[in-house]
Amino acid sequence: MRKTLLAVLVVGLAVPATAARAQTYPEPKQPGPVESAPKGPHKTYTVCKSGCDFMAIQKAVDKARAGDTVRVKNGTYREAVKVNGSGKRYLKLVGNVKDPSKVLLKAKGSMQNGIFVNDADEVTVDGFMARGYKSNGFFFTNLNGYTMNHLIARQTGVYGLYAFNTIGGSMLNSEAYYVNDGAFYIGQTPPQAKPIRSIVRNVSGWGSPIGFSATNMRYVTITKSRFYNNALGIVPNALDSEKYPPAEDNVITDNDIFWNNFNFHQGKPPFAVRSEGTAALAPVGTGVLLLGGRGNRIENNRIYGNFMTGVAAVEGILLAKNPDARALANNVVQNNQFGLNGTDVNGYDISYDGNGTNNCFSMAGVTSMFPADGSTFAGCGGANAFSKPTQDAMTGWIGENALKFWNKHPHPAKPGFEPLEVFGS
Repeated sequence: MRKTLLAVLVVGLAVPATAARAQTYPEPKQPGPVESAPKGPHKTYTVCKSGCDFMAIQKAVDKARAGDTVRVKNGTYREAVKVNGSGKRYLKLVGNVKDPSKVLLKAKGSMQNGIFVNDADEVTVDGFMARGYKSNGFFFTNLNGYTMNHLIARQTGVYGLYAFNTIGGSMLNSEAYYVNDGAFYIGQTPPQAKPIRSIVRNVSGWGSPIGFSATNMRYVTITKSRFYNNALGIVPNALDSEKYPPAEDNVITDNDIFWNNFNFHQGKPPFAVRSEGTAALAPVGTGVLLLGGRGNRIENNRIYGNFMTGVAAVEGILLAKNPDARALANNVVQNNQFGLNGTDVNGYDISYDGNGTNNCFSMAGVTSMFPADGSTFAGCGGANAFSKPTQDAMTGWIGENALKFWNKHPHPAKPGFEPLEVFGS
């Protein structure tokens, strides 16, 4: 049974998200120390349909030098903006921070990314909406330091807000939805002797296979955010398809993680459904999944109404080239509020295959667990209590197989939110 399930998992990931994209991305390189801030004086260029310095955002970016500002006025811009190289470091692209939807980047034809930043440290993009791009809404790579703020990504192919092979940075006050992989993504974080943390704060990821995807992500704090109406809320995971496994030293704290029961495999979701990659395997009905990982903390979150499980932790079974990175180690799950005071319970509050060492789970407030006898949760010092039958069962939850094990029930009303299980139903 386990070999069959693992074969399905490996085949499902044979074409990872990075390989399935239509465009060729820059070769990842070590970001290195943050570049120095450029000396002034700095200029500000304006963009609008009439009466500004430029009519196109890209024209203004091409003209701008490091440290300059490009201010974009309300309107619809049918372009894919590229910010490339150290000559554009510390550039500021500013739209409408109070209402980003009024500065709309709308894809035309096969445009890949709304705004793409490569090898340019400390670039700020603030106050834009991206819609309809084939790959990503806002994509930052190969750099040290960035700010994504007041952004909206809708139906932007693979990811909404996406940072890859970066050090530091912030994703703030933003929303992403209706993408076919992860609404938000930080991945392939280079290991650092003196880590620089990335901050994700006050974001909403919903209506997607994964609310926040995090392959081999490090040193990230996700806080005061909402992940709901996805198949899977947040998944720090370890894959061979990207460098530096596993996910490590991340903090998921003070978030609302609820109603992640979106079975995008059925109905007519507003995006092209993937048949491969992590998203296709996401166990529908799961709040947070640790798929391998070291030193991650899941604490002080409100986790409820996830029909499969609130928090799950399982060995990084998808790692074949890096077997040393498979084991769960030094992860902590504590002080979370499960089930909304009994009014909107999870299928299980916590699930754990017992893999690895020194993984600590607080039982305070936990009303249901898998396995039911709690045998895998033994101890916070030394080895945990691995159970092969438990792991076999948990790997059987992949994709919409999880629906067979749901604890489905009505949700109490939540003003401003509607549950999403099958789109269009």
